[in-house]
Amino acid sequence: MPDQNITRRLPAEWEPQDAVQLTFPHADSDWADMLDAVLPVFVQLAETISRFETVLIVCQDATATRKLLAGANTANLRFAEISSNDTWARDHGGIVIEENGRPVVLDFMFNGWGLKFPADKDNRITRALWERGFFKAEHRYPGLALEGGGIESDGRGTLLTTAECLLSPNRNPHLSQVETEEKLKALFGLNRVLWLHHGYLAGDDTDSHIDTLARFCTPDTIAYIRCSDSADEHFEALQAMEAELKTLRTAEGKPYNLVPLPWPDACFAEDGHRLPATYANFLIINGAVLVPTYGVPQDAEALHVLAPVFPGREIIGIDCRVLIEQHGSLHCVTMQYPKGSFRINSSYDLES
Repeated sequence: MPDQNITRRLPAEWEPQDAVQLTFPHADSDWADMLDAVLPVFVQLAETISRFETVLIVCQDATATRKLLAGANTANLRFAEISSNDTWARDHGGIVIEENGRPVVLDFMFNGWGLKFPADKDNRITRALWERGFFKAEHRYPGLALEGGGIESDGRGTLLTTAECLLSPNRNPHLSQVETEEKLKALFGLNRVLWLHHGYLAGDDTDSHIDTLARFCTPDTIAYIRCSDSADEHFEALQAMEAELKTLRTAEGKPYNLVPLPWPDACFAEDGHRLPATYANFLIINGAVLVPTYGVPQDAEALHVLAPVFPGREIIGIDCRVLIEQHGSLHCVTMQYPKGSFRINSSYDLES
């Protein structure tokens, strides 16, 4: 039986934050052949986020990386030299909950999105950060394979996710959907788990992470990708997902305010396969929302649609066309840490 004296909560992304983690690309990552093209994207992200809050830079060489970030607010940069396989901090970063009002960083197993890619180094990053004193939080291994991109929290006990991802046989094959839901409720202090059974993006390696498809913007607002082109391969699946979203209800029993995001023109890799461009992969930070753009006509509309959803926050487009070459986007390369969980002036920081 769960301990009735323990209350847990998974904060929403729009709540106040201490820091955002970026794990920088390097010559031994999958970005090796296009490092010069992708580094400017990470630099722009670090510079932009540093205007609003602390940026934790996980990198191979802090001295070299610091030189790249001369245009950032250097007072808001923290560096940690830790080995990594790749750059997807959303999925190898720690997930912070509140337990009886205190922060706890949950270090889930990251197994390369269901054993698709090597992740041995990435899987050790959160522990290394905790050992070096970056977190003002207890560190805990929940014993499950789970990625941050696979879950969306409203901060009030509701989780939104996809069955395709969380029930993948290469993540937690020992758990049924009911058992998975019970585990999530216990770990995150949830009242409800909302499952989507439709929706995907061609070129996606994550088994339909929710952060590529539908996002909580407020406790009663969900932004989602809509495909209105009946000739597009995604049309039927995304129409079915939209229908599912319309059936969902808030904890108070009301329909969600659904905000459809534009469908970007198709982007393709050199070998011809389609890349997973999506405007749902935005990042909410203190005072701003960073929105991925792809150099297509729908970029401006995406920014325009999201502006009234986030009043009081600056809406900033970041060109992420290069990121989708490795099948992720803006939200995928970031992980936010809620207020009170990150030691901003760490004695282990190489700047100290």
